Amino acid sequence: MATYKPVVVQAFPKLGERITQDTVYWRGYKTPVQIKEFGAVNKIDFSPVPPYNYAVTASSRIHIYGRYSQEPIKTFSRFKDAAYCATHRDDGNLLVAGSEEGSIRLFDISGRAPLRQFDGHTKAVHVVGFLSDKYRIFSGGDDYSSNLWDIPSATEIASYSEHTDYVRCGCASKVNADVFITGSYDHTVKLFDARTKSSVMTIEHGQPVESVLLFPSGGLLVSAGGRYVKVWDVLKGGQLLVSLKNHHKTVTCLCLNSSGQRLLSGSLDRHVKIYSTTSYKVVHSFNYATSILSLALSPEDETIVVGMTNGVLNIKHRKPEERKEKSRKKRQPAYKTYVKGRTYMPKQEDFCVSKPVKRVLRKYDKLLKSFQSSKALDAVLEPPIRLHTPEVTVAVMQELHRRGTLRSALAGRDEKQVNLLLTFVARRVIEPRFTPVLVTVADMITDIYQPVVGQSAIVDRQFLRLQEAIGKEIDYQEELLEVLGMMDTLFATFTKKRATYLEENKSNGLTETIETNMNN
Repeated sequence: MATYKPVVVQAFPKLGERITQDTVYWRGYKTPVQIKEFGAVNKIDFSPVPPYNYAVTASSRIHIYGRYSQEPIKTFSRFKDAAYCATHRDDGNLLVAGSEEGSIRLFDISGRAPLRQFDGHTKAVHVVGFLSDKYRIFSGGDDYSSNLWDIPSATEIASYSEHTDYVRCGCASKVNADVFITGSYDHTVKLFDARTKSSVMTIEHGQPVESVLLFPSGGLLVSAGGRYVKVWDVLKGGQLLVSLKNHHKTVTCLCLNSSGQRLLSGSLDRHVKIYSTTSYKVVHSFNYATSILSLALSPEDETIVVGMTNGVLNIKHRKPEERKEKSRKKRQPAYKTYVKGRTYMPKQEDFCVSKPVKRVLRKYDKLLKSFQSSKALDAVLEPPIRLHTPEVTVAVMQELHRRGTLRSALAGRDEKQVNLLLTFVARRVIEPRFTPVLVTVADMITDIYQPVVGQSAIVDRQFLRLQEAIGKEIDYQEELLEVLGMMDTLFATFTKKRATYLEENKSNGLTETIETNMNN
């Protein structure tokens, strides 16, 4: 009796994921730690000085967290209503925040009570920040105004009422201590100089502006609003350099890494996209559970903190680099030790002993060996095989068809099993590597279960899905044939022109040769 030959699973080339340096780098963050806040997290700001604690603004509180702490090390709660946009000063000693009641409060990191309170806005203040001279504060509110404040005297220096809608974002220049920028829901970004009485530049974003960011050099400005992230050249009067549309919903926050070579954007579509600032192409992306409102990256790029609409704070820490200890490697045997005797040819008087190799059969091979066709098909329809290695499932179906037992293996199944079969066929029949086998399987299933159509809503739905998938594939094939016909016509035209051109050159060369000989 001949030994059983296992089912041959045809190998297909797989397109692996493109692994880049960015992929390796951004995947080097640990599993996230999640902290539940009291409300939606509207701002996250890292202290610019070690140990790089970060302030989280949510609801009516500001929590200060350590880099690795899961409980706040300090809380500022002197707000009657919601607090907004808690931001550190460059020296990390002071913290300023806006509020729903329209006042601005200045806190000392080491204390709890506010050092200063600035009153002047008539509605909620959603954006506040320090100018780079450390002694002035800018703010923007829902009263459409952008104000400038003096810290020592707690007085208003200037007020600009040029926006025509809520002012919801802003940033200050690190190069010029008099320049700050605000973005508004009136679709504009305005650049202000404290030495002038009006804005010095207006940029039209085209969507309500949710976030603005100025590069450390002060030459490039990034604005986010709607689904767009736009980069502007400030030195050229606000010229648009690039417009990015990689998100499916509104972009809510922006940040740069420490080197300024990567730009991060968070959106309501639950994704954080990372762009290269040289090509402005997406080099990596993170996926989160809910919509993202705020985003921050620590000064050393060691921690990514994301705040979401459901009040969850998601913290990812970078994995520490493993130090390779220099250890003495044990001396391995020489190469000749392993290959010794491989080329030895047995002599006539030698007695050769061959060790039989035991072949381990898989579950479906054992069932096929014992002619249990239906159970063999069940074995390859289990989730691990069906979902991750569909080529094995198709190979067993092909083997059953070769044996002539495929129809009997498909017959006699209940509603759940038929639903599973039809789901697999409808999903995989459009793949060219599986189409020849699965079309046969689909025909057999239709023939066997045609009499019971209409008795089960689930099975009927799967038949409709299969019909729809095959109909779409036929339409695609027809369109491809039309395109191929057009391409054949074009190629034929090019070939004809080239042949005509070569014939003309040959004839011209022959004429010239004859004329030369006659003259000689």
